[in-house]
Amino acid sequence: MKIRLRSALVNPRSGVEADPGLELPGGADPFSRQSIHHLVARYGSPLLIIDAQRVRLQYQRLAAALPGVVLHYALKPLPHAALVGILSAQGAYFDLASNGEVELVRGLKIAPQRCIHTHPIKRDSDIRTALDFGVDTFVVDNPDELRKFEKFRRAKLLIRVCFRSPVAQCDLSRKFGCDPAQVSSMLSLAAELRLEVIGLSFHVGSQTAEPQMYVEAIDYCRSVLNERIHGHQLSTLDIGGGFPVDYAQPALPIEEFCAPIVKALGRIRPNVRIIAEPGRYLSAPAVVAVAQVIGRALRDGKWWYYLDDGIYSSYSGQLYDHVTYAVEALVPPGEQFPSVLAGPTCDSIDVINEHLLLPILRVGDLILGRSMGAYTWACASNFNFFPRATILALDHGRLIEN
Repeated sequence: MKIRLRSALVNPRSGVEADPGLELPGGADPFSRQSIHHLVARYGSPLLIIDAQRVRLQYQRLAAALPGVVLHYALKPLPHAALVGILSAQGAYFDLASNGEVELVRGLKIAPQRCIHTHPIKRDSDIRTALDFGVDTFVVDNPDELRKFEKFRRAKLLIRVCFRSPVAQCDLSRKFGCDPAQVSSMLSLAAELRLEVIGLSFHVGSQTAEPQMYVEAIDYCRSVLNERIHGHQLSTLDIGGGFPVDYAQPALPIEEFCAPIVKALGRIRPNVRIIAEPGRYLSAPAVVAVAQVIGRALRDGKWWYYLDDGIYSSYSGQLYDHVTYAVEALVPPGEQFPSVLAGPTCDSIDVINEHLLLPILRVGDLILGRSMGAYTWACASNFNFFPRATILALDHGRLIEN
């Protein structure tokens, strides 16, 4: 699909071409202080700002670190049309897990052949909707899910295997995946039901600190892929996602993180198709959050600053995703004091950070949160009827139409 940028118009008085889509000078960094102040003055706050060029760089860097691996962006962290469009133009494939995600890519005219459906537990309508769109590859992890496909024999299946990483921030194999010892019986049942199993998948967890569990999972899967089991010759391996990014604490560089994964994949026979499901790695660093101070109070020797964004909205990932975001005040440097950042709602849990040192802030000052593109807007609510942040996606200074 093509990214749609706002088109230029001609001013009838001057005859000079005006460009309503050019919000910032062409080379301006949308994350710079000057750009952020301009966007808040024009669109208000809170904002989430997507930088298309940073999305591209994340995709290109991961693709270079995992040569030969087909990258399916997992929509879950940030299911926004602008981001999906940017990645589609880069040649990305997509990982879907719900009817809503199917409808999003359908509306963007993305070919269904570039999509897989990876939710291990599905309703009948989930299967029908994906098949109707043209997606034919699904993930299962237990016998009951296999049996759901008896009436959908044109589907191709991946069996998800459980490998739990103790250093993953979010343990996704606690909820999904069969024990490795059950793979043979799953393949036997699939043969009995005359279902086509084309491969294996795993997901060792999200924001994984180190790659050892990927290597162990790949080595196990290689042993299964090398055999013909109950009539199945498997030809696909999905290594999941979980690739880490920098938050308040730095992560391993992706090249260093992926090196042992690539080495392990090199031991798999060459005609096996390798795919991955990156989400956070592609979206998180390409987005910043901008909030405005709407009130302040001095409590027990600390300045409390109340923002128009908080835990129930863009900072929801601090609860759901277990991360601490790097934040800074967009004000001139000065003496710093113990400070607290709190959200706008009436709930006492709505506190972003209680252990900050900040200059004295005033109503209207701006707070910037970095790496805010994963499990933020996607998890946000309108609790207390405070609206979610407005998303602006910019490509070299031009707004992308959603």
